[in-house]
Amino acid sequence: MAGDDQRAWAAMAQAARHAIDYRRGIATAETTPAASYADMLAAFAGPVPENPGDPERIIGELVERATPGIRASTAPRFFGWVIGSSHPTGVAADWLASAWGQNAGNLVAAPASSAIEAVAAGWLLDLLGLPAEASVGYVTGATVANFVCLAAARSEMLRRVGWDVEADGMFGAPPIEILIGADAHATVFSGLKYLGFGAKRVTTIETDAMGRIIPASFEQAVRANAGPKIAILQAGQINTGASDPFEEIVPIAHDAGAWCHVDGAFGLWAQASTAYRDQTRGVALADSWGTDGHKWLQTPYDCGFAIVRDAEAHARAMAISASYLPGSQGAERDPSAYVPELSRRARGFGTWAMIRQYGRSGIAELVERNCGVARFMGETLALEPGIDLVCPVVLNQFMLRFHAEGRDVDALTKKVVEQVQADAVAFIGSSLWRGQWVMRVSVSSAATTFSDAEVTVAAVINAWRKVSANPVAPA
Repeated sequence: MAGDDQRAWAAMAQAARHAIDYRRGIATAETTPAASYADMLAAFAGPVPENPGDPERIIGELVERATPGIRASTAPRFFGWVIGSSHPTGVAADWLASAWGQNAGNLVAAPASSAIEAVAAGWLLDLLGLPAEASVGYVTGATVANFVCLAAARSEMLRRVGWDVEADGMFGAPPIEILIGADAHATVFSGLKYLGFGAKRVTTIETDAMGRIIPASFEQAVRANAGPKIAILQAGQINTGASDPFEEIVPIAHDAGAWCHVDGAFGLWAQASTAYRDQTRGVALADSWGTDGHKWLQTPYDCGFAIVRDAEAHARAMAISASYLPGSQGAERDPSAYVPELSRRARGFGTWAMIRQYGRSGIAELVERNCGVARFMGETLALEPGIDLVCPVVLNQFMLRFHAEGRDVDALTKKVVEQVQADAVAFIGSSLWRGQWVMRVSVSSAATTFSDAEVTVAAVINAWRKVSANPVAPA
């Protein structure tokens, strides 16, 4: 048994060395190609192992087989989705969280984890300019954060009309009207589905050219029904980066008795910068907010925050109780009262470490640098003949379309995206916006510099020239 332990310790050290080597290499890699899913499936496929394995050999094989298919999302020229770079300090804290093996479910099982969650929650509310009395649940990401917040909204809206949804469920419950912008993110609809509202049974509100809810349309819709209502707003539209006009529409919603939830997966972090806070003016007036740590806070993946002004409604919707579980005493924060999981990893360690790493000024600088990089890239690329910037760059997201005489613009745009990915100098994805295919660029990594932006601009122009020079069938 002692020998087994020694080999396991050696495997842990081996994994750490490989991880550090990988991160050092990917930070300076000129290209970052990745093997296909089919290649990776072939690399790992095989029968169930019949006997125990050697820890060092297992880790060695894992590294050898997986590395070709690791998408370089921590690299400085990754712009495919809104993904932070998993800062090394946060990764180190997350390693410790795994090594410590804490179940962050209650104060007795995990006193350090519970305490650090409470402290980091207060820091988050301060950084984001949200009410100090709000509760914070540490969840996997913004998808679950939105679900949790909408569960709290459902609980409170039904309580106000005399219905206890936690006890009596949704059968026979008074209907709740859901008001949502026409350009809301898909994950919000997932939350509605999980909660029994139905993804399609919503009142869709008209939006402007940037995807922002139009106040007049919102007011008309919110006043059309006297029953309980939940309005789902957005900080950071996934294609344009724009936010809804909270200062105008939240008071309208509250005047009509509606709960306002904000899907702020990345855009809520504009609150951390005085230069970009105007983008989210009035967002603190809302009732709940969902956001991610693994985007602009650069924590490792599996880190999001469900924030609810009414902590009682939050806990009513989520709290789990059993005789064998120790409860919190008095004013102590119960870490399992605000999330749907009883067993979960200790996400507070990485959150606390990353706020310590950056501080208020560092988070603001990161947001401002990423937004500056996005603006530089979008406006520079738009100078190239045949490349159009679809919308003004207002935050960290922008879209491009590619056109040439006699060529199908959608097909051409998708071909350029494919060429950029094949060249592997940078990674950028595509998206469908208002029925048209676009190249969508997301800038949210701490690793990204203006030098990386210049390299990426050149790579996109090079890919565009390759594609445009290649004759294809006319539109």
